Amino acid sequence: MDSSSEAHGRHKCAACFRQFNRMEHLVEHMRTARHSSHDPRCLVCLKHCRSLEALRDHLGAGGSSLPKAAHCAAVFAARGCTLCLAVLHITSSSHGDGGGGGGGGALALGCKMVGAGSDGSLDVCARVCLVDERENVVYETFVKPLIPVTQYRYERTGIRPEHLRGGAGVVATVKQAQERVQELLRVRTSGGRGRAMLLVGHGLDHDLAALGFDYPAHLKRDTAQYPPLMKTSKLSNSLRFLTYTYLGYEIQTGHQHPYEDCVAAMRLYQRMRAQRHRRGDGDAAADGAFHHQAASADSNAFPAWRQRELERMTPEELLQLSTPDYYCWCLDSVDG
Repeated sequence: MDSSSEAHGRHKCAACFRQFNRMEHLVEHMRTARHSSHDPRCLVCLKHCRSLEALRDHLGAGGSSLPKAAHCAAVFAARGCTLCLAVLHITSSSHGDGGGGGGGGALALGCKMVGAGSDGSLDVCARVCLVDERENVVYETFVKPLIPVTQYRYERTGIRPEHLRGGAGVVATVKQAQERVQELLRVRTSGGRGRAMLLVGHGLDHDLAALGFDYPAHLKRDTAQYPPLMKTSKLSNSLRFLTYTYLGYEIQTGHQHPYEDCVAAMRLYQRMRAQRHRRGDGDAAADGAFHHQAASADSNAFPAWRQRELERMTPEELLQLSTPDYYCWCLDSVDG
């Protein structure tokens, strides 16, 4: 055991710095916390955080008058960026300058809903937009709902009845929009074989349900469900909040166009994908075996039958073994 852990008879987690009286308690903590090199991390003290919101609280970057780490907050206040949470003159592999996408590329989907049903509370798709990684519109159309619209929600959507009355070629049916989106998500390679695109969005399950189809989970990149972008309570943040907090501009201030949502989601995805994380010894992503298996209990590197062996390891060795419980988007830049 390293001297830093035993200095005061306590065992300190090498990731979040929590201390435990017994080594078996530290092992149990590592088993459930699933720390890894993919965690958001303070570039001052190197503490790992579960989400970017937790990191902002730690640094006092979220407007908190009582930051959780006074020294880190002071350094960050003097030399930190409130958007990317980097600190000037402190370099880290956690931040990169971009990176190409894996697979067949990515498209961002955005839908605008109007209301149906007696009280207008049933969401039905009335407008759809697809945007590529360069923010070009790949597909955009109004959609004629299958059931009567009872609330157009004009103040928010900007959609009027006349927008949904156009004939063929002007307003798509739900089936036509569904088929076109599905077609665009399939990429033809030079060998004639298909390769699926990654699908980016915010609340993708809701949008896909409105279009009447689903998409493979391992190809979805949902900014509403990505753990580093969620609240410390593990609830989703709004796209408007994420865009203002991490991209530095406001959206959805008037009539909302799905293109605006697509661009915001794509930029957030690209920001997360551009991060460069060290590959730990226990990170199965290094050999490609990890892809979307992190949430499985089988991927946990701390099985009960190894308890005695684990208790003889240092906190740093335990961290090397640990893997995250989600798929980190930084891996998209190396999958291809």
